[in-house]
Amino acid sequence: YEKGLLYSSFSESLDQKQKHQLCNSAEETMLSQKQAEEAIVSNLNETEHEVGSTREEEREQDHSMFSLKSILWHGGSVWDAWFSCASNQVAQVLLTLPYSFSQLGMLSGILFQVFYGIIGSWTAYLISVLYVEYRTRKEKENVNFKNHVIQWFEVLDGLLGPYWKAVGLAFNCTFLLFGSVIQLIACASNIYYINDKLDKRTWTYIFGACCATTVFIPSFHNYRIWSFLGLGMTTYTAWYLAVAAIVHGQVENVTHSAPTKLVLYFTGATNILYTFGGHAVTVEIMHAMWKPQKFKYIYLLATLYVYTLTIPSAVAVYWAFGDMLLNHSNAFSLLPKSGFRDAAVILMLIHQFITFGFACTPLYFVWEKVIGMHDTKSICLRALARLPVVIPIWFLAIIFPFFGPINSAVGSLLVSFTVYIIPSLAHMLTYRKASARQNAAEKPPFFMPSWTAMYVLNAFIVVWVFVVGFGLGGWASMTNFIRQIDTFGLFAKCYQCPPPAPPHVVAAPPPHAHH
Repeated sequence: YEKGLLYSSFSESLDQKQKHQLCNSAEETMLSQKQAEEAIVSNLNETEHEVGSTREEEREQDHSMFSLKSILWHGGSVWDAWFSCASNQVAQVLLTLPYSFSQLGMLSGILFQVFYGIIGSWTAYLISVLYVEYRTRKEKENVNFKNHVIQWFEVLDGLLGPYWKAVGLAFNCTFLLFGSVIQLIACASNIYYINDKLDKRTWTYIFGACCATTVFIPSFHNYRIWSFLGLGMTTYTAWYLAVAAIVHGQVENVTHSAPTKLVLYFTGATNILYTFGGHAVTVEIMHAMWKPQKFKYIYLLATLYVYTLTIPSAVAVYWAFGDMLLNHSNAFSLLPKSGFRDAAVILMLIHQFITFGFACTPLYFVWEKVIGMHDTKSICLRALARLPVVIPIWFLAIIFPFFGPINSAVGSLLVSFTVYIIPSLAHMLTYRKASARQNAAEKPPFFMPSWTAMYVLNAFIVVWVFVVGFGLGGWASMTNFIRQIDTFGLFAKCYQCPPPAPPHVVAAPPPHAHH
């Protein structure tokens, strides 16, 4: 009986403990379910809020799409990117291509344009692939780029490390710096053919102040109307050169002796390398797009249009004037003065102002990041912070006013690495491992059979540009550049200006005879 009582009391105590444990576990389960429900509700609320805000933003975007401000100021479509690429690719260099043809000859000039246009389009494609790869990896790490513009050196840093970042930053910034210098020199060179009362150095002072106003344009989003107008201006100028040269006809005893010297030959080839190497701002243009993944073939399509501008104009002017172009690096200098020529000069001046902004804006971004002003929303504060970038550009344009030869020097020493060699090497190293190729954000294009074929093409570009562009082109262009310094000197007041006409001396009247 006692054993029975003990057993019953023990079982009751066990039941109570179990009941107590069950109650506790039930309460914990209910609490956890309640917390989960609250979390789900909060997430749903957040999602609904995000969806609502997104829909509201979409509605605002759709509404603003038809507003004047959106049409003129806010650009991010595929067409905006195409206009930016085509407008930025060919500007003042259009005026120096006949000069390059006089160094290369007609056939070599056309072949080099086609060849470097294709290679340039391919390396621009590589840059776009690396940008998408970098951004995909960073977005997986929840990195937000809302108030940050991605640049090429940051892509290299994220994919290959700090050493590549330093190399990319050095080459890119130096190229863009001298690219801006070239636009400023071109402005002074062109305006001289309308108004020669001021020398070219004085015009450089004036246009340096004018181009400094680009500090007020925040980013490539805001170049929509400028890109459109710039391409229209270049198109007019290119076809003016072609038609005016044909109407003018060949000069008396015209000769087409090129190629005659290796120095001139590789100088001309390097200028064409520079012509189709204008994609140092590819990453910034992509980042300004609403859907950067669609950029892949935009540069190629822009290049195909640029062919219709560069080849006819250069061929026609070289046909008309031949070897005279060797001493006239600006095609405007040989065409007769007319209203059409003045219109072409003015339009090119405006377009060079736009291209100055294209080249300088990435430098503005770098400087803003250095001084910690990149996230500032005030346009006036950012403009004030950007002004120190313009000063060295202004100064260098006054030191080296050699319109034409400076293009080849920049092409061989800077463009060859910035937009040809470094992107090809970076692509090869980024996808050197099988795991990287397997998880690549962008697979090889449809016309490339395998990764091996891409490696072979990239290796060919690296070797060709290093040997022909940097090696032979660097030797030739620097030899020509030094020759210009010896002939005209640094700080040349009026580079390649015609000598002043001798003063008209009025003969003194004969003395009167005295009787």
